[in-house]
Amino acid sequence: MNPRRIYAVILRQVFLYRRSFTRVLDVFYWPTVDLLLWGFITIYLARGGASLPPYASFFLGGLILWNILLRAQQGVSVSFLEDIWARNLINLFVSPLKISEYLVALVCISLIKVAFAFGVMSFLASLCFGFQVFKLGFWLLLFVLNLCAMGWAIGLVTMSAILWFGQEAEILAWALAFLFLPVSGVFYPVEVLPEGLRQVATIVPASYVFEGMREVLLAKSLNLSLLQKAFLLNLFYLSGSLVLFLTVYRKALEKGTIPKIGE
Repeated sequence: MNPRRIYAVILRQVFLYRRSFTRVLDVFYWPTVDLLLWGFITIYLARGGASLPPYASFFLGGLILWNILLRAQQGVSVSFLEDIWARNLINLFVSPLKISEYLVALVCISLIKVAFAFGVMSFLASLCFGFQVFKLGFWLLLFVLNLCAMGWAIGLVTMSAILWFGQEAEILAWALAFLFLPVSGVFYPVEVLPEGLRQVATIVPASYVFEGMREVLLAKSLNLSLLQKAFLLNLFYLSGSLVLFLTVYRKALEKGTIPKIGE
């Protein structure tokens, strides 16, 4: 694995953002709008008689962590789409660049996007609503790692669908992660879900992360079994999605469909 080739792929994506104001705006715009929206909702609930700290902590903490998953997923799948839109995919895959190096570069790009979105939202949550996400302490790092892993797994599945079905599947880059939102318990405990959806939530790694976040904010402690379940599920999904992508990628090479994507 050549670090210079990985760096080259990352640098290309950086150049795209350096030359496009709209791409830069997207990194900051939606996190800012989401944070202000849910922040004002917490203020409204507080004026209705609810205590502000729990609502602010649950809503704002959940929103910040959910955006980590979303940015991790889109950092992989949308960066892949950027190469399709620019008709650059075939150029990359006929170069000495290995598919493993390309995937590592996409993961690095997603981490950069996660860092920017997390920084913006954490700053605004502290400045506007007095919420300090770092009160989660060391657990925050483990929450972030698990959410990134789930985001990467979803991103790999999205890339597989695009390689298999063509550019018509690109809508999954924005829609697929949101299928998990209702059963992830981002803004409410999983226990409020109907029985069927509660069963679904047990196989969604993010549900254990958000349950753990609320436990840390309320009790200042965490049941380690929540993180263990999230880690094992992520390991399974990430491994499975990687195998799926590599299998679809090899099939696409055999059929010669990669040059036709985006036509």
